[in-house]
Amino acid sequence: MSQAAGDAGLSRESLYKALSREGNPEFATVMKVIRALGLKLRLEPIGA
Repeated sequence: MSQAAGDAGLSRESLYKALSREGNPEFATVMKVIRALGLKLRLEPIGA
């Protein structure tokens, strides 16, 4: 978790807070975590 937070440019504490059940992360935070994990978000039309 520490490395993912660092790679995303976040503190470990803020990442835990954002991803907690009570957390409400901004879309930008989610995108930082996705990129830090080496992933990309892709949208497709339903039924495609």
